[in-house]
Amino acid sequence: MAQETMSFQAEVKQLLHLMIHSLYSNKEIFLRELISNASDAADKLRFEAIENAALYENDPTLRIRVSFDKAARTITLDDNGIGMSRDEAVSNLGTIARSGTKEFFGKLSGDQQKDAALIGQFGVGFYSGFIVADRITVETRRAGLPASEGVRWESAGEGDFAVETIERAARGTTITLHLRPEEDELLSSYRLKSIIQKYSDHVALPILMQKEEWDAEKSEMVAKDEDETVNQASALWTRAKNDITDEQYQQFYQHLAHDHENPLAWTHNRVEGRSEYTQLLYVPARAPFDMLNRDHRSGLKLYVKRVFIMDEAEQLLPSYLRFVKGVVDSSDLPLNVSREILQESRDVKAIREGVTKRTLSMLEELANAEDDAGKDKYKTFWNEFGQVLKEGVGEDSANRERVAKLVRFASTHTDTAEQNVALADYVARMKPEQTKIYYVTADTLQAAKNSPHLEVFRKKGVEVLLLTDRVDEWMLSYLNEFDGKPLASVARGDLDLGALNDEEKEAQEKVGEELKPLVERMKEALKDKAKDVRLTFRLTDSPSCLVADDGDMSGYLQRMLKAAGQNAPAAQPILEVNPEHALVKGLHAENADFADWCHLLFDQALLAEGGSLDDPASFVKRTNALLLARAG
Repeated sequence: MAQETMSFQAEVKQLLHLMIHSLYSNKEIFLRELISNASDAADKLRFEAIENAALYENDPTLRIRVSFDKAARTITLDDNGIGMSRDEAVSNLGTIARSGTKEFFGKLSGDQQKDAALIGQFGVGFYSGFIVADRITVETRRAGLPASEGVRWESAGEGDFAVETIERAARGTTITLHLRPEEDELLSSYRLKSIIQKYSDHVALPILMQKEEWDAEKSEMVAKDEDETVNQASALWTRAKNDITDEQYQQFYQHLAHDHENPLAWTHNRVEGRSEYTQLLYVPARAPFDMLNRDHRSGLKLYVKRVFIMDEAEQLLPSYLRFVKGVVDSSDLPLNVSREILQESRDVKAIREGVTKRTLSMLEELANAEDDAGKDKYKTFWNEFGQVLKEGVGEDSANRERVAKLVRFASTHTDTAEQNVALADYVARMKPEQTKIYYVTADTLQAAKNSPHLEVFRKKGVEVLLLTDRVDEWMLSYLNEFDGKPLASVARGDLDLGALNDEEKEAQEKVGEELKPLVERMKEALKDKAKDVRLTFRLTDSPSCLVADDGDMSGYLQRMLKAAGQNAPAAQPILEVNPEHALVKGLHAENADFADWCHLLFDQALLAEGGSLDDPASFVKRTNALLLARAG
C-alpha cells in the first residue's frame, strides 16, 4: 500500500508541544517509557500465546534490544513482542484513546519532574521520544500476520504522520529516534546503560545492548559481536527478600506505578497452604486525581507462574483498598484465567482475603509507629486515602474492627483541622461517667466546630468527633459501636447524657413542666415544618437547634443526597429550644407576633446546621418586622 499521510488528533498535537518545549530538563524519561511499552508488548504476546502458541513464530525468547549509531545519530529500540497491525499503528500512535486526556492536561503543574511522571500514568509514553528526537520511525508487524503486512510509521512531530505497508520478516516493533542536534551525549553506551539501570532495571525481560571492551591501542571502547544483558532481567518478587535492597523495592514500584515518588510502605511475602502465591504490595504516597471515583480503574498485576495475565485485576482487592499497587503471582490459577473466572474462583477469594489482611497489617504498622517519621507517613497516607479507607467499615464486615481502628477523625480535643484522632484515643480520654462516643456531622470543619449541638459538651468538657467527609454518614450506619461504647450523634434524638447530667435533672424537669403550655402552642405554630417541638438543655448560647428523630435521616444526609441528584426520604426535624435563652424567655403565647417568632427560631436553627431556606425572602421580611417591632 502506498504511503499515506494523516493528521494527529488535536490532543496529540498539544502533547507533542508539551514534550518538545516543557519537559526538556527531564529528557531521560523517554527511554524509560519506550522500554515500558516494549515490556507491555511482550506481556501481551505471552497472554495471547496462551491460546495460540503459533504467535511465537519460532522465536519464543522475548527480549528488548537497545542500540545507537553515532554516524547516523540514532537510538533504536527493538522488541519481539506482540507488534502492531496497520490499523493498530494508526490508532495507537496517532490518537489518545484514554478518556482522561483533559484531566491529564489539567493536572500539569509546571513542575517538570512531576509532569513527566504523569506521562506513564496516562499511557502516552511513546510521545516522550520527541523530547530528544526531531523524527521518529516505527517499523512493526503484528504476531500472526504475514511478513508482507509490516508497517512503517514516521513523523517529525509537527502535526501529521506517514504510514505505509512494508515487508517485515520479524514480528514486534523497532523504534528509531533521529536525535535533535543537541542530544549527542545520548550516543554513548555508558549513558544509555546508566539510564536503563536507573529506570528499567527490574523489567522482567532482558534488555540487551552490544557488548563493548576497552581497546588499549585505540584508547577507546570498541564494540564486540555479541550482546550483553544490562538489567537484572528477573521478576523482583520472585527473589528472596534478603537479596533485595530498599532502593530496589522503590525503583520497582516507580516502574510498576509510573510514579516518580517513593512509596510510603511495602510488603513482600510468599503464601503457602490452600493457595500458593507471592504478593508484593505497595502503598503510594499520592492519590491519583480520580481516586474518589469508585469507577476508577485499579487493581493488582496478576501473574500465573511468572506469566503476565492481566493489569488491574480488581478482583484481588476490595474496592476500599483500590489505592494499593503491586503484583500477585499465583501457582494455582490456570493460565487462561479470565476476569469472569476470577469472579467465581475459590482460589481468587482466598488470595483476596490474604491480600486484604496483609494490606491492613501494613497499614497497622504505619499507624502504630512510635517514631516521628512513621507518624508522618501515616498522616500522609490518611490525608491522601482516608476517605477511601472509610468505605471499608461498611464494605468489609469481616475486617470492620481492624478498619475502624485505622480510621482518623478531627475532634474538639485539638485545635487543628487535621484528622488525627483514633477511636481508641477518644475512648482512652472518656470521662469516668461517660458511656458513649459522641460525634457531629457537617459540611465543613468550621460548621462542625460552630454547631450549636456542641454547646453542652463544651460546658461539660466532653470530647466530640467532628465528621465532615461525604462518606461519614454512610460509614456510621455500619459503625454502631467501638470497644463496647456506642457511637451517638449529638444532633439526633432526645439527648441523654446519662450520669453526666444527673445533678441538673431535677431542675430541668421543673422548667419543663412550667413551659409545657408554651411548647404546645409552638407545636401548633410550626406543625407544617417541625415533627415536634421540645425544650432542650443541650444548648447554652443558642436559642434553638434542629435534631433528627431516632430512625429518621439527618438533615446533613438529606442535603448530601439532594446535592447528588438523589431523592431523599422527606423527614421533618424536631425543633429544640433553649429555655434559658433571652429570646425564648421573652416569648409569650399571647403575643400577636408569636407565630413569627416561632418561625424565626426554626429558620435560624436550620441555617446554623448548614441547611437552606425554602423561602429566604419571607425569612428576611419576617426578621426585619420583628426587629422593627422590638426597636419601636
